[in-house]
Amino acid sequence: MSEIVDYELYEVPPRWLFLRVETSDGLVGWGEPVVEGRAHTVRAAVEELLDDYLLGMDPNAIEDHWQEMYRGGFYRGGPVLMSAIAGIDQALWDIKGKRFDAPVYELLGGKARERIRVYQWIGGDRPEGVADAAREKVDAGFTALKMNATPELRRIDNPQAVADAKERLRAVREAVGPEIDVGVDFHGRVSKPMAKRLAAELEEYEPFFIEEPVLPEHNDALPEIAAKTSTPIATGERMYSRWDFKEVFEQGAVDLIQPDLSHAGGITEVKKIASMAEAYDVAMAPHCPLGPIALASCIQVDACSPNALIQEQSLDIHYNETSDVLDYLDDPSVFDYEAGYVDLPDGPGLGIEIDEDHVREMADEAVDWHNPVWRHDDGSVAEW
Repeated sequence: MSEIVDYELYEVPPRWLFLRVETSDGLVGWGEPVVEGRAHTVRAAVEELLDDYLLGMDPNAIEDHWQEMYRGGFYRGGPVLMSAIAGIDQALWDIKGKRFDAPVYELLGGKARERIRVYQWIGGDRPEGVADAAREKVDAGFTALKMNATPELRRIDNPQAVADAKERLRAVREAVGPEIDVGVDFHGRVSKPMAKRLAAELEEYEPFFIEEPVLPEHNDALPEIAAKTSTPIATGERMYSRWDFKEVFEQGAVDLIQPDLSHAGGITEVKKIASMAEAYDVAMAPHCPLGPIALASCIQVDACSPNALIQEQSLDIHYNETSDVLDYLDDPSVFDYEAGYVDLPDGPGLGIEIDEDHVREMADEAVDWHNPVWRHDDGSVAEW
């Protein structure tokens, strides 16, 4: 019987944590367990799970391992534990796919499509220059974009703040025309009263969706916000399990869910979340402003999920100032984008080959990424 015999963790720029898991018969699987800005914390959780539960175990029993890691500690859920489980789960699926010489999606029932659409970020954290950036990305072949709606906002802000957000979206819409989809991310930095106002005002320029209009702890406000607009509502990047998503499915206010394959329990859990969403006629667009292992994991689930709509990816995103997605791959062409789509990989496991020498080299670099702390004019902390 094959056993899990070793693992290594690599913190690499710009803000990622890679996990390498090895079996007694020489198979290697990769995962990406990280909470952006909390890599050290998640590293400790991964080490605890592997040392306490998985070393010496059969790597094939993925569902049983998932249940043990999730339920075995009594306290469960949340970003740290679920991200640690997610990265381990990705690595175990990578191993299983390599064992059977098949992509993970073949082991999950087979593909439901030949390719998946992708979108590209524009404009940065405090959105600016969005019209020019939109033209550039459309010229590069993308047919869907996403931008932040606003910089930091007061809980109840002035009419100019709303007008500025509306003007940015107008400029993008006029720059790219009606055939390009433009998602607008509220980033959880908008309070309920401002979300209602913005949702209504932005509708004129037909956003693809409005994302995370309020923080998940205020998901009870989503029906009220949805009542103000016909624009699809998206959320889910800070929700970590099918139990977190259950409430929004039952509300009926969300049209697009965005679970993160490196935060929401990995391939095992997100496939279940996708199936739940399908039963409620809700589409899925996995959150992924992360690295190549997370993206490869997303595409495996997209491939076999009929309700997968589009895939976020972080090539050239504003966070990737020191390293980018393709830098860590032996064959970057696996993520070639054509006409706004990426083809499904046909390699075994996650369908990517990690450049281990480059990973080890970059792991020697100092990495200490933390999200900025923004403050309002009065000195109080603002949502980033």
